[in-house]
Amino acid sequence: MLRFGLVGGVNTGTFFGIYLFLHPWMPYFAAYTLAFLLSMVGSFFMNTYFTYRTRPTWKKFALFPLTNVTNYVIQSVGLYALVTWAGMDTRIAPLVAAVVAIPFTFLLSRKILVPGAARAAAGPGPDRAGTGQDPAHSSSTL
Repeated sequence: MLRFGLVGGVNTGTFFGIYLFLHPWMPYFAAYTLAFLLSMVGSFFMNTYFTYRTRPTWKKFALFPLTNVTNYVIQSVGLYALVTWAGMDTRIAPLVAAVVAIPFTFLLSRKILVPGAARAAAGPGPDRAGTGQDPAHSSSTL
């Protein structure tokens, strides 16, 4: 959880920096979306290598945006509500909305990037065979 928090902090800083850079040249929601997409790629690699200490694969890379769909929806709704209904400054609102999405993103990221995590907590099963690998989830690395 600590590593996830550190990666999340770096990723949030990257996202926010890109957002602030783009914000003057485009509508706030377009800048938010583009910054979100760009920071998602970095988030994938930081989470695979550092947070979960697993190999990145094309399958995981293809599935990783699913974790971010939830994150994006939660942040988007929060961003819209904070700006439209609460009157919050568009330069600050994305950061506040991002904090709310953290627990959801952690749980989904772990499920995708560490496919056997739930089964491993319950003990070794027939598909694990003591190898530390789940054959059903192996694929080539990036």
